[in-house]
Amino acid sequence: MEVIKQWDINLEVVKTKKGALLYKINISDNHFFLEQNPLKDSKYGFAYRKLKEKYPEFYMFWEIKNNKYTGRLLAGLFLEKEDIDIFIQETLQSEEFKSYEDIKEELE
Repeated sequence: MEVIKQWDINLEVVKTKKGALLYKINISDNHFFLEQNPLKDSKYGFAYRKLKEKYPEFYMFWEIKNNKYTGRLLAGLFLEKEDIDIFIQETLQSEEFKSYEDIKEELE
């Protein structure tokens, strides 16, 4: 793998209105990736919470540009991909996952 461009990344820990601590990767003043809140009552919150319980090294971030979600997801996983694929499929097909609304983390 060849590195084409490398950014100097500023990593912060931010606190949500409800007190959850999340990682924030700053690319520029108005462009950043915000970690999915595992406490959020949403499909993404539920899936991330279950993944973090089983794989604490897994991180999921949403891209935000100009104060809007781009829909782009950045995931970091320090395990073999095969180890998590089956777990993800089981989580996404579970009844508990389906019961949550499909909403993203609110901006802080």
